[in-house]
Amino acid sequence: MALSARLQQKQSQSLVMTPQLAQSIKLLQYGHAELAEFIQEEIEKNPLLELESDKNSVTNDREIENPDNRDDTISDEMKLDAGEAAQNLDASFENVYDEGIAGAEKSNRDNTGKQSSLSSNTPSSGTTENTDFMASIGETLSLAQHLRDQIALTFGDNKNREIATYIAHDLTEDGYFQDDLHDIAMLNGVSLARVETVLLKFQTLEPTGIGARDLRECLKIQLQEKDRYDPAMATLLDNLSLLAKREFDSLIKLCGVNREDFNDMIREIKELDPRPAAQYEPVLAQSVIPDVLIRQKADGSWAIDLNPETLPKVLINHSYHAELTSAVKTPEGKEFIADCMGNASWLTKSLDQRAQTTLKVATEIVKQQDMFFAAGVEHLRPLNLKTVAEAIKMHESTISRVTSNKFLMCDQGIYELKYFFSSSITSSEGDEGHASQSVKHKIKQLVDLENPKKVLSDDQIVQQLQKTGIEIARRTVAKYREAMRIPSSVQRRREKKQQA
Repeated sequence: MALSARLQQKQSQSLVMTPQLAQSIKLLQYGHAELAEFIQEEIEKNPLLELESDKNSVTNDREIENPDNRDDTISDEMKLDAGEAAQNLDASFENVYDEGIAGAEKSNRDNTGKQSSLSSNTPSSGTTENTDFMASIGETLSLAQHLRDQIALTFGDNKNREIATYIAHDLTEDGYFQDDLHDIAMLNGVSLARVETVLLKFQTLEPTGIGARDLRECLKIQLQEKDRYDPAMATLLDNLSLLAKREFDSLIKLCGVNREDFNDMIREIKELDPRPAAQYEPVLAQSVIPDVLIRQKADGSWAIDLNPETLPKVLINHSYHAELTSAVKTPEGKEFIADCMGNASWLTKSLDQRAQTTLKVATEIVKQQDMFFAAGVEHLRPLNLKTVAEAIKMHESTISRVTSNKFLMCDQGIYELKYFFSSSITSSEGDEGHASQSVKHKIKQLVDLENPKKVLSDDQIVQQLQKTGIEIARRTVAKYREAMRIPSSVQRRREKKQQA
């Protein structure tokens, strides 16, 4: 077969992670406070953007024309003729929002990776020279942002990045991960082994020791980084209870070292940080503003509405745009105005899409968990991201972002949207199973109602749950109990004796 050179024309489509698309993805995961802060920053940068509440304070030379009743939530009329940037996308905006996100993130992960349901912490000043310097110039880096940036760089696979974000969201104030890996595996539709692999990689992030499941693992990670985790140190960490009791002679014998070496080991342990996230100040308690409001109508169906308090009404100042367009003559000035108009158009469209997507996801959650809203947490059903994603024809990553940092208010109380996603515990009655959150609630009820003279052991809790049709292992009961910070039966018995 002869080889020859020839010209060939080929047409193809590809999705590129533009700054505007990255912005739209970030908007999805922002909570109310983060969104308000972001919009304020955009308004300060873009002279064409204004909040509805700012209309009455605008000076006479920048009056806002609002002939189309733009006081309502952002409508299609605000998409503007000058939004050339939005027209450059071959795909529809909704497709850009969900199915295309996964592929775009993979090839452009430098612009993303900031999905989060992470808590926002502020580093305390004076901990290191770098912290002092950052504080002196008015820049502080939160633990949330610190982890987001590292996750984006460390995890190339989109699904692994989502799992890592789940782990980061579930960290305690000290930086420990004490949730159930089985739950994360079920919610994300992956194997337990994959979640464990992601956790091990997550534990390589800074600060060292972050993501450890207990004190022993936290110290182990830090010693491994210092290349000081040898068999003697491993034995010492395996017997921290003896160290707390100051049984040094027993530890020296177990570790197989002399007293001088043992003293060096203790000195090294004292130099470690048992609270990796302690350098970051805990989040100040803030009142939660629900994003979605649920109420039951007279016919028994559910009314699902977005909370108007969490819907920022961003307006575009058309009259000022016209004034600037006629006044500016230089190419640079015209380009700046066009960029401002394009960005303003995209932002209003993104905010509208964010609201509609949040409502769509919340509606499906209510549909899937209708018995919860009618009768309480005991009737919470197992649910994962994939089920909701398939029902509303969106990507799982979109559902993950929408349910982060957003809350729902109903007759039962206020819940984070992520609360309604729960792994399944096998049922002995052959039905679909029980949600792990529901099982945790039942465990707490059993403990709260137990006889002080007959405190329930984990095995007895298992037996009680089996009577209600829940097939669960003792170790799972212990994990759930520890996750809810319920002491062991021995500790509870001791505490109740003291109270008596």
